Amino acid sequence: MTQGLLITVAPTGAETAKADCPQLPTTPEEIAATAAACEAAGAAMIHLHVRDADHAPTLDQGLLREWVAAVRSASSLVVQLSTGGSVHDPLAERLKVLDAEPDSCSLTMGTTNFGDDVFLNPWPFVAELYQLALERGVAPEFELFDLGQVHALGRLLSLYGPPAGGKVHCDFVMGVPGGMPGTAPALVAGVAALPAQVTSWSATGIGRSTLSVAMASLSMGGHLRVGMEDVLTIARGVPVENNAQLVERAVALGQLAQREPMTPAECRDLLGLPVSGATGEA
Repeated sequence: MTQGLLITVAPTGAETAKADCPQLPTTPEEIAATAAACEAAGAAMIHLHVRDADHAPTLDQGLLREWVAAVRSASSLVVQLSTGGSVHDPLAERLKVLDAEPDSCSLTMGTTNFGDDVFLNPWPFVAELYQLALERGVAPEFELFDLGQVHALGRLLSLYGPPAGGKVHCDFVMGVPGGMPGTAPALVAGVAALPAQVTSWSATGIGRSTLSVAMASLSMGGHLRVGMEDVLTIARGVPVENNAQLVERAVALGQLAQREPMTPAECRDLLGLPVSGATGEA
């Protein structure tokens, strides 16, 4: 595994209401400013959930494109669009996310209980979304919420082969009520079960598991996803002020492990994306 540290920022998500967290970026202008600040802090990729004019989650194609353009106008970050949307979005609309031409997309490898809701990802949908990503040269990030989904990733790769760029990157999403716990033993088990084709992986700790998962991932050579989608406090009882604050903490943790943050160009190489497609880069 590379010694550089990929830091992905997930700034918004689909669960937190703007009224409950006014500092959450929910407009194109706010997401552009967030992208610039997070790149300056050390992030290389941004994972986007889009909001509408009422700050509600949406998969509106025009808004998807507007948010992608806003990030690219303000930064060189690799743009990853969520194909999960919110737990209420229909599968057909989620397949259309790739029409907005992101660099990368999330691709969750199975259905998960998500608190009181169900995050639906049946096998035919997973397979169709992956084939669309292959056709369009979009780099998928395979999201893994439990060990069954790790096994499913191996099945998918054996049936359809690796992504277009030849690299296989996945992310363990840990600490969701209904998924794997945000603990070091759970991460060890997940990494041990990864298919041999995997070339890189990161880990995301939700809520209280943020720091324990981050430190476990760093100790095993993994990468990090941080952001206000996943946690809204920087310490017990202390609200996060902005996403760059979480990126800065991830950079500091990485430096303790003697891992410097990757640039967006290095992230593109990690994901098998052409560097020539990056805004502002050679």
